[in-house]
Amino acid sequence: MEAGSGVGDDTTPREVIHFITQHTRFSLISDILAHPQQLPSMYELEELNPSVSDATVYKHIQKLIDAGIVEEVALDDNQRRQGYPWKFYGLTEEGWEFLEEHNLLAAEETLQQIYETISDKPEKMVKYENAPRPDDV
Repeated sequence: MEAGSGVGDDTTPREVIHFITQHTRFSLISDILAHPQQLPSMYELEELNPSVSDATVYKHIQKLIDAGIVEEVALDDNQRRQGYPWKFYGLTEEGWEFLEEHNLLAAEETLQQIYETISDKPEKMVKYENAPRPDDV
């Protein structure tokens, strides 16, 4: 799936489902759904996927952005705090609609409950998890 062949164009639903259910991409979508604010930072996504390199996490997030499933949202300059993340990743409105329409959100509540049970989060991850997030998402 190339850039521009996302949710809103002539790509078939089957092609989009195949694209987003690729193991790493579906894991990243699940991580976004499980996150308390559904806006994890890149660091949090990397920590939640220890068997995948940081570069691979980034590459797959970019593919999801290019496909219109995920969007990068950033804090305004005046909201940024030193030592905290300012870029976050969440589902686009089209991404939410597609996942809902194809019954891929059924586990959202379960994913959030599982996320809450993670007890061995690194201190930095807890700090980032509690970092300010953009309000307009």
